[in-house]
Amino acid sequence: MLSRPAPEPDRSWAYGEDPDQCADVYAPVGVARGTIVLIHGGFWRPDYDRIHVRPLARALSDLGHLVVSLDYRRRPGQPDITVRDTFLALSGLAGAPWLPRAPLHVVGHSAGGHLALLVAADPPVPCSVVALAPVADLEEAERLGLDVDAVPAFLGTAAQQRQDLDPARGGAPRVPVTLVHGEDDTLVPVGLSRSYARQHESSGLVSMLVLPRTAHFEVIDPLAAAFAEWLTVLDPTGIE
Repeated sequence: MLSRPAPEPDRSWAYGEDPDQCADVYAPVGVARGTIVLIHGGFWRPDYDRIHVRPLARALSDLGHLVVSLDYRRRPGQPDITVRDTFLALSGLAGAPWLPRAPLHVVGHSAGGHLALLVAADPPVPCSVVALAPVADLEEAERLGLDVDAVPAFLGTAAQQRQDLDPARGGAPRVPVTLVHGEDDTLVPVGLSRSYARQHESSGLVSMLVLPRTAHFEVIDPLAAAFAEWLTVLDPTGIE
């Protein structure tokens, strides 16, 4: 995980009554280019929350995006709670008066990328999806035993029993999806994104950006070269 100091958000937003049903909100610099809903990773484990993506959230807001960095309930063996929170938050944003009338991008990293891909298959709001080093194939992640069997710990069962929650085996995307993956990622190998891309190639909505000499956390590090490379997916003009 990143160890850089975590900048405080401009405000917080609660979309439910549980303490984990909340988000950090970062106001854009100048006129908003759009809204980014940021979904953190951490292999769906209770120990990891939105704090570790605060440097990324602030960097995105400094570039002119309103950023809503979601947290969600993380209960081992209860995946539906986590998924439900993701959709609940996005649905709640649809009526938020402070949300700019501008493009909305759902950006998820690692396990957050997994959740973002589920959103792509059944979007509660108009959006595009950028999945950064996502756990895009649960069966393959389980076979590899990623993060000490994180997948069965999350699901409470074998991945084959919950294909509805497996992006590589569930519904095809209904909105544009960009997969961004580091070639040198050993925590979540790039093959998981390639599996998703192959499965849903016929949708015509999936593109993939493989970054050479890039590992798992570099894609969420604002000081890494990888950040500037995938940022062009959101804004073709890139970093000004």
